[in-house]
Amino acid sequence: MSNPQLRRVVGGRSRTGCTSRILLALVLIAFAYFQFLASTEKVVNPYTGEKQRIALTPQQEMAMGLQAAPQMIRQYGGEHPDSRAQALVDQVGARLVAHIDSLATQGRPIDYPFEFHLLADERTINAFALPGGQIFITAALFRALESEAQLAGVLGHEAGHVIAKHSNEQMSKAGLLRGIGSAVGVAVGGENMASSAQVAGMVNHVLSTSYGRNDEYEADEIGALLMHRAGYDPAALIGVMEILRKAGGSGSQPEFLSTHPFPENRAERLRTVVLPGIGKLGRS
Repeated sequence: MSNPQLRRVVGGRSRTGCTSRILLALVLIAFAYFQFLASTEKVVNPYTGEKQRIALTPQQEMAMGLQAAPQMIRQYGGEHPDSRAQALVDQVGARLVAHIDSLATQGRPIDYPFEFHLLADERTINAFALPGGQIFITAALFRALESEAQLAGVLGHEAGHVIAKHSNEQMSKAGLLRGIGSAVGVAVGGENMASSAQVAGMVNHVLSTSYGRNDEYEADEIGALLMHRAGYDPAALIGVMEILRKAGGSGSQPEFLSTHPFPENRAERLRTVVLPGIGKLGRS
């Protein structure tokens, strides 16, 4: 006669054990979610008008950016020694920043102390921003640009990330996503714990990749509008996308595996959505 309890065990794994792991995973997810709510504040972004959950005040963003800036500069070989090139970056950045307050749609705008850094790295084509207004462009990208308007496009895009609080929002989500990743690892369970850890790591990577598709599109919109307000032709951003496309080569990661859109997709959106409605983006 067969044993009913034995039938509940398949491949050495019991239903009771599986159910316990699922319940534990759900508890961990719930805990992570409530911790996320308790450690963040829901605010309306004064520039985009969007509701966001953020963990850092503007003062904390500025302090964090200033503290992290020296490390980022060191990682890219230091500040570039060409003072004239740095002066141009400062000049274009200041011209854009002068028009940021005109974008504010909700309440009092945030007075970030923007600083623009030209990095000495001649090989890495990159630009990025830290919370609070620290913006960086590598010499490799600076040299690849063909006009001052394209430089304004790069700096305006990075300023867009700052004023839309994309880093702040991503950091706020990270606590929740780490909890969800751990819960996934528990739910998978089984004998192969390395595999469970890999699944959790993959989930964290996919969910918490910095600057998702919508963030990049929003930064493009803000950057284009800043260019327009500062007297630059926002169509120059399309040229920047072509430079990034060529730099990416054939080894670019497929878009469906990344939350960052291809430069071609961003260029198409600029042509069909952003540029035709540059005066109708809700921030005029």
